[in-house]
Amino acid sequence: MSQQPPLKAGPAGLTDRRRKVIFSFLMLSLFMATLDNQVVSTALPTIIGEFGAIERFGWIGSAYLLAQSAIMPVYGKLGDLFGRKYVMMFAVALFTLGSVLCGLAWSMDSLIAARAFQGLGAGGIMVSIFSINADLFEPRERARYQSFSSLVLMASGSIGPSLGGTMSQALGWRSIFLINLPIGIVALVGLAIMLPSRRPERQPKVDYLGALTLAVAIAGIVLWADSQSLFGSLTAAPALALPVLSAAALALWIAIERRAPEPIIPLSLFRDRNFSLLLIVGVVSGGIGIGMVNYHALFLQMTTGLSPARAGLFFIAITAGIAMGSLTSGRLISRTGRYKPWLVLGLSLTVLCLICLAMMPVNVPLWLVATVLLAQGIAIGLGQQAPVIGAQIASPAQDVGAATGAVTLSRMGGAALAISVYGAILTDRLMNTVVPGGGSIEKMTPDRMATLAPAARDAIALAYRGAFDWVYFAAVIMAGTGFLAATMLRPVMLSPAEPVAKPSQAIEASPGAG
Repeated sequence: MSQQPPLKAGPAGLTDRRRKVIFSFLMLSLFMATLDNQVVSTALPTIIGEFGAIERFGWIGSAYLLAQSAIMPVYGKLGDLFGRKYVMMFAVALFTLGSVLCGLAWSMDSLIAARAFQGLGAGGIMVSIFSINADLFEPRERARYQSFSSLVLMASGSIGPSLGGTMSQALGWRSIFLINLPIGIVALVGLAIMLPSRRPERQPKVDYLGALTLAVAIAGIVLWADSQSLFGSLTAAPALALPVLSAAALALWIAIERRAPEPIIPLSLFRDRNFSLLLIVGVVSGGIGIGMVNYHALFLQMTTGLSPARAGLFFIAITAGIAMGSLTSGRLISRTGRYKPWLVLGLSLTVLCLICLAMMPVNVPLWLVATVLLAQGIAIGLGQQAPVIGAQIASPAQDVGAATGAVTLSRMGGAALAISVYGAILTDRLMNTVVPGGGSIEKMTPDRMATLAPAARDAIALAYRGAFDWVYFAAVIMAGTGFLAATMLRPVMLSPAEPVAKPSQAIEASPGAG
């Protein structure tokens, strides 16, 4: 398609039909990227059974999230430099190639590396879609189309685990990655034909060093959390070097951001206490809402004997709960002008649900498990909008985008950190466990477990149940930290005269409000 002159804003030059077709291809790309992390959850026990290496189980998810969070700050700037079309197409192509590499993986290490490669593409897809929407639609129309993105996220969360379980049972676990090849090709062709190429009006300076040092700081902490499996001990020399490396990278990042013309995260944002507290809440919400997905799937299959497909059905309860909680909190925030109470309520309910999961006996009725997962979904939904809204309100108008990106980054980083922590705990409790009549627990799959004698199945379920007690209690501590941060937020009242998205219209509430 020929190069078009630069457009300042809005959908000028595009027909309504063409904009909707482009939006459809964007949603297809979003569905592919978000579905992938959900699809893999119920297939993980089967993957572990084939490759073993249960000590690196968590890295299948955390490598994906780490790469995604590390690259997200860069993609937005690249879109401004080279145009959204080519950056979006590059991200889709990268994700599709990464999916093929995942499907061809020959070991746990090669799968983890392929997942990291795939995450580099997913980060670009997530960032570029919202930037392209700003080019396609006028602000008032844009809000309506942005809501469709939430529906896509809900759909991927609802059908992903069930689809992953069914495909891994019927076609093998590699099919859940290889299916992205035809989808990615369709999305690429559609974007190449329909999405116009626009020259940027300005040439912003990309804070590459800031993005790199921040990524190193986050990765060092995540890697240190998994030092038990990587280096054999949290106190081994390489393990102790990681926090030092992170601290040095963080200090360097601060020095870089002070001088950068367009910093990844302006340091001035941290002058508002609420912004810092909301980043802590973001880390916690990522660790619970995203980081627990794979572990819920493993828990359901290995402690109840559910097949991957049947275990996936339980994620409908979580997704439905998130939708209920998110819609409810949105209305309550709009009606009351306050976001803090619903954030505190959501985190307190999260703590309660995780305690219930930690204390459940092995033979608990499945309807009770589904009820607790539904309640946890509601809790996650209640606190889903508050960190973004709060961070936007705490930021100057010119830094709203950076503040929103910082919250997203904190969620992804929190998810990656939590996955490593949960994985380290699970590995410590299960490593080298041999069940009489069942063999090594590292090579156990749901299908193989179903063929064992009842006594062996019960022994495996008890071993996993005992390990998950510690995993869920670690999540309780994390959720409790978020709860404390939420209670320390300064109460803020949103002005009823303007939409919530106008941060300049926020006013302080009285000390007793909130």
